[in-house]
Amino acid sequence: MEKEIIIRSETDETLVAVMEDRRLVELYIDRADEERLTGNIYKGIVENVLPGMQAAFVDIGLTKNSFLYVREVLPKVAGEGESDDTVTISDLLKKGQEILIQIVKEPTPTKGARVTTHLTLAGRYLVLMPTVSYIGISRRIEEEEERERLSKLAEKICPEGMGVIVRTVAQGAGEEELLNDLKWLKSVWSKIVNKSAHTKGSRLIYKDLNLLSSILRDQVTEDVTAILVNNRETYDAVIDGLQFFSGEYKNRVKIANMRTVFDEYNIFQEIKMAGKRKAWLKNGGYIVIDNTEALTAIDVNTGKYVGTTNLEDTVVNANIEAVEEIVRQVRLRNIGGIIIIDFIDMERQEDREKVIAALEKELKKDRVKTNILGLTQLGLLEMTRKKTGHGLNQMMDRECGCCDGRGRVYNDSIICLEIRHCVDKEAVTTRADTIRVEAPTPLIQYIKHNHLHRKWEKETGKKISLVEDEQRCHGFTVRPEFPDGVKKNG
Repeated sequence: MEKEIIIRSETDETLVAVMEDRRLVELYIDRADEERLTGNIYKGIVENVLPGMQAAFVDIGLTKNSFLYVREVLPKVAGEGESDDTVTISDLLKKGQEILIQIVKEPTPTKGARVTTHLTLAGRYLVLMPTVSYIGISRRIEEEEERERLSKLAEKICPEGMGVIVRTVAQGAGEEELLNDLKWLKSVWSKIVNKSAHTKGSRLIYKDLNLLSSILRDQVTEDVTAILVNNRETYDAVIDGLQFFSGEYKNRVKIANMRTVFDEYNIFQEIKMAGKRKAWLKNGGYIVIDNTEALTAIDVNTGKYVGTTNLEDTVVNANIEAVEEIVRQVRLRNIGGIIIIDFIDMERQEDREKVIAALEKELKKDRVKTNILGLTQLGLLEMTRKKTGHGLNQMMDRECGCCDGRGRVYNDSIICLEIRHCVDKEAVTTRADTIRVEAPTPLIQYIKHNHLHRKWEKETGKKISLVEDEQRCHGFTVRPEFPDGVKKNG
């Protein structure tokens, strides 16, 4: 498998695209005006204790109080998350109490952040658990001999009263590499403890790594063939971030023309397709993805695929073909929580087992923890995927104001990503001094409000002319604008 990481970093936005065999599988967008909170550690004040809900609301200085469930307060038993159900939340917390918590789920417009007192600090090879005495090995490390070797190393270096989880990337790593990682994590924890001790009231104590640093930590593995960046500043930041990595990763970092790269990999087209309900398969079949408050439902259909032999083989082949695209879409859209997959009905038990085995194999590519629960009596496959930050649909679109939220439309920031790309392309191919952008009035107002046209002018050296098209409901046009009487070619 050929894996490439494409990084386009600007002052106001960082976009990271992870490609596998030249197809987009993961997308991350970090905007200056939209702060990432997952992983941050705060000192909070307990505002309300609700025994009837076995939960508490904690003020951490955000707009809405965070939500802390009783199981996230009780001490974990050997890392298994078991707890004493006879203990109530009021036995553990009191109103006005100061506690150290970590965000595990981003807040939404209607809900506060989900938090835990079971803090974790992730490094390159290890995850340090300062409040839990436990040693674990990543499930993705399957060789028993390697698991045993790493387990012995972890037991040897683990600080007393703390816990560590050995990450997948630690396969083949030696004691010195693990110790260096642990040393850094312990120093981070010491700073957190010291800052917390000298802080009163609700306040941010530790900010998790930015997008670029977390991508380097989590995504750079042996199968990465290239890391493409857009400028020298980003190149230097990536090289600096890789200085403690074993291996020749620095040689894989290259500065590339992002206009060419985005066109070559069809990244904007892939992003647009990820916002649609329907995703087509290579064989002519398709899947339909519907997100609800409770779960995500994925339906598999044969579409234009009619097979070549018999019905049973046609059905199982269609389902196996769908598995690869389902996993890709789940990763790309960052779908978390409960996922229900309605495969095409299979009569034979061996066919069902074959499809589930194919799903398990494909999910090994996903860094996020998943759990396949099996088929229900109705033949629906149940699985869960850990929620990690916002899903792609939350970043890409918003409720449509014309149909009371029943439909979704691309949000302005995503559309401006593509406009910016089109402006860059026009700037290098036209002799005109001005580039004209025509778009619906609300989008032009968004561009002006955020001064995006000024940034585009600075980047391209061209004047940007913004034209409001009141007749247009969606879409945009980008083209060169010539003064009257000036030839447009030659």
